[in-house]
Amino acid sequence: MREIFTRVEDGGIVRIEVFLDAKENMELNPWLFSVFIKYDSYNEEDGLDEFFETKESLIISLEHSKKAVYVGNRIVREWSEIYFYSEDSKGLEAIASDILKTSKYIYECNVVRDNKWEFFDYNIFPNDLELSFMQSQKIIEHLEDEGDNISVARVVEHYASFDTPTQRDRFVKSALDIGFEFKDEISSEEFDFGIALTKKHNLTMDELKIIITPLLELIKHEHGEYELWSTTLELNND
Repeated sequence: MREIFTRVEDGGIVRIEVFLDAKENMELNPWLFSVFIKYDSYNEEDGLDEFFETKESLIISLEHSKKAVYVGNRIVREWSEIYFYSEDSKGLEAIASDILKTSKYIYECNVVRDNKWEFFDYNIFPNDLELSFMQSQKIIEHLEDEGDNISVARVVEHYASFDTPTQRDRFVKSALDIGFEFKDEISSEEFDFGIALTKKHNLTMDELKIIITPLLELIKHEHGEYELWSTTLELNND
């Protein structure tokens, strides 16, 4: 499944498309193949359509011809960086050139060995905070589809899980200090030492980023996992 998010790097916005399940075949594909394409059509719908068609043709050709795995795309200023992992380093650039040599785009290719997929982990895959924001956006979209008015503040439950009760208890104390309230301890097949905390706030992404960022920092300090949030519907009165 492809997901899109943004991050700030060197003072600029980088738009990233990532295939979240790409590492399922990691051990079979140790070669990182990158294709950098320069284009100047950000504000032209027809130009973007043409570029995306070129990009998809490149992905299809490499996946079918070399069984390369498309893992993501980074848009950095006027450059589109398209990344694949492959079991073999040979022939990748030739296939890319066949697609791109007749286009109007300036491009360059590179292949390096990356057995542990370190480039993917650090430059393409979302970090824990980015992933939390992406998942939160999906929850918001579902609530809005149900008619929720996300600008209305309501009690929201936030969940976290830990390996030990000591970690959990230390986290709760810290979370209470930043305005959360204790609701319940949670035990399930997925985790033994879970916790539910509550806080009243609205569900705009700006507000959720303010709420989740320090909460996740506390969770990670105790080596726990953030298990997202839930709330009740606040319907529009239109």
